[in-house]
Amino acid sequence: MDAREFFLRQHARLHSAAVGETEGASLEDLVLGGLSDEQMRLRPRDGLNSLAWLIWHMARTEDVLVNVVIAGRSQVFDTEDWPGRLRAPRRDIGTGMSDAEVSELSATVDLAALRAYRLAVGRRTQEVVRGLRPEALDEIVPASHLEQAISQGAFGPKAGWVVERAWQGRTKGFLLGRNSIVHNALHLGEAMSVRSQAGLGLGL
Repeated sequence: MDAREFFLRQHARLHSAAVGETEGASLEDLVLGGLSDEQMRLRPRDGLNSLAWLIWHMARTEDVLVNVVIAGRSQVFDTEDWPGRLRAPRRDIGTGMSDAEVSELSATVDLAALRAYRLAVGRRTQEVVRGLRPEALDEIVPASHLEQAISQGAFGPKAGWVVERAWQGRTKGFLLGRNSIVHNALHLGEAMSVRSQAGLGLGL
């Protein structure tokens, strides 16, 4: 198994089972399945994110990172009228959003469209990684790709540090692992905590 195949298997487990083949259950389906719209929008207390917001943030981050920064191509978000379908008129990845902004997005985003968007992002990531040459994983992401992400409004006013401290000067393989696997896993862990504090169990 090469690095790309390892990535694809681990990545698929952090998305719906519809994204790709998994060994064992899909963690997303276990953690985010079986909930009402009201439960998805709920913030158990101030300072905690909703499950809806977590899906938005994971999907937006992966979409920008994989498609713009890694592949130098258009975001999934910019196809098939996703901004209109999601009913969330903002383009950033969510990092640095205020408490009020998190509440607003949680209350207004179209949840069926949100799940469909994350599914589309996951499938596109699988496609992009399958198409990468093995040696491409060791390439530093081009500065021009980062500039493109900035120009597309991927980062809010409090998220400039993401490019400067987390993405700039990194290899494609490093960013794929950290942002499409570790980042998703951490936020799915956060989702488990939100479910627990809301009295919804862990979905396991």
